[in-house]
Amino acid sequence: MCEETEQRPTVLGLLASGRLRPSAGEVAIDGRVDAASLRRRVALVDAPDVSDPDPNVLVAGVVAEELMFAGRRSDPIAARRWLAGRGFDELASVPISSVDPAARLRILCELAALREGVEGIVLVSPDRHGGEPAVWWGLAEELAERGLAVLVIAGRASQTALAATTRGRVGRPLKPSRAGRLRRTGVAR
Repeated sequence: MCEETEQRPTVLGLLASGRLRPSAGEVAIDGRVDAASLRRRVALVDAPDVSDPDPNVLVAGVVAEELMFAGRRSDPIAARRWLAGRGFDELASVPISSVDPAARLRILCELAALREGVEGIVLVSPDRHGGEPAVWWGLAEELAERGLAVLVIAGRASQTALAATTRGRVGRPLKPSRAGRLRRTGVAR
């Protein structure tokens, strides 16, 4: 989904993940309007001012908190082991705001996918961190190939940049997933 303006991507992310009620229309999952189910099954990732980590928190702290949300061991040792197991051990003591966009998004998405019952991810404004759009788009494709439903909300500049490298796949489903089907009817205002 391509959206401009500062707040609109976050609002769309909140709507798509069942955390905000639309003023018109509805957001359904598996053919039913069920905001509680949507909230349980869809993780909102890196939404500005809502689910993005505080910029000064160290990566190990972000990981520990997300491991706790996933019901896993979440002490500093567990956080460092999780990072090391994914090749990010050198980032443990780095503030999340100083992490390369590709690593930041990979870490946050992988952690969100650990939560029990999560079948989909809404990734909000990954382009605001800079970096190459094809990198975060590749991450979205990889997550979809693993069976997660993925919605990326980004700006037009990213859509244009991706159009040249994705053979027109931007904005269309990558392939059916095992996750519930999200459906939007009406217009969210």
